[in-house]
Amino acid sequence: MEKRILGKSGLEVSAVGLGCMGLSFGYGPATEKQEAIKLIRRAVELGVTFFDTAEVYGPFANEELLGEALEPFSKDVVIATKFGFKNGLPMLGLDSRPENIRAVAEASLKRLRTDVIDLFYQHRVDPNVPIEDVAGAVKDLIKEGKVKHFGLSEAGVATIRRSHAVQPVAALQSEYSLWWKEPEAEILPTLEELGIGFVPFSPLGKGFLTGKINADTTFDKTDFRNKVPRFAEENRKVNQNLVDRLGHIATQKQATAAQIALAWLLAQKTWIVPIPGTTKLHRLEENLGAVNIQLSENDLSEINAAVSQIEIMGARYPAEMQKQVER
Repeated sequence: MEKRILGKSGLEVSAVGLGCMGLSFGYGPATEKQEAIKLIRRAVELGVTFFDTAEVYGPFANEELLGEALEPFSKDVVIATKFGFKNGLPMLGLDSRPENIRAVAEASLKRLRTDVIDLFYQHRVDPNVPIEDVAGAVKDLIKEGKVKHFGLSEAGVATIRRSHAVQPVAALQSEYSLWWKEPEAEILPTLEELGIGFVPFSPLGKGFLTGKINADTTFDKTDFRNKVPRFAEENRKVNQNLVDRLGHIATQKQATAAQIALAWLLAQKTWIVPIPGTTKLHRLEENLGAVNIQLSENDLSEINAAVSQIEIMGARYPAEMQKQVER
């Protein structure tokens, strides 16, 4: 597995990581524990060294899962987790008070069965707490040896700059894919300027870019995509145009649509590390195969031209979640 370094932080990880949220939360019933452990450990066998979780995934169950699955490999992997919600429950609102950051760190260390958190993200920017206080709290944890690196998620340019001035930000985690390219306007240039790595979540458009979802697909009642406007049936019908174009390009490259979508991300910058999630072993192997796909300038031009001709319909978040995204 190719390795990449997140910006100037020195934090080296596999070129593709594993987003673990869906194993416990968000996309329907949780995966059976031993099956989830098997998948995580298979990822390690295939060279993945970067695993993403958060206290809210479950809540708490996902960190506990990773703690058990990765304990035998703790010296060889990088685990990223997150703080920033009251009692680990998004519906209760944001909480990035320094005392909560410290409490979350202590609890996450226990659940992850480790003595240091490799990468500690603020899950969402808290407008009630100055970002300087947030960065300062994580800086203290770094000095104490409980955290190695500081990260932000879905933060805007001003917040990135202010926090980076207090404690260098190793990575920004935000949504970025062929159907959500907004970070290209301001975020990517800022990260490049400051030497901050970028970790795109939902690099496969919450599964849509795999080509396995269409207008007729039904989701489990607990799947949050039921609430996402972009996944409304009428929007899926329109958005299928992008997947069809992607599938055509994939056929030419003897690859899958998912692999092309991930290879496109990897080709954008050397400090970008996508974290696709899956609950299936064969999809894990498929996603990791994207590292071996080389897209030429002509390939990238064709992909970008195809995407630019297609208007993606529907917001990427329901209204209540959109309020927590800083822009």
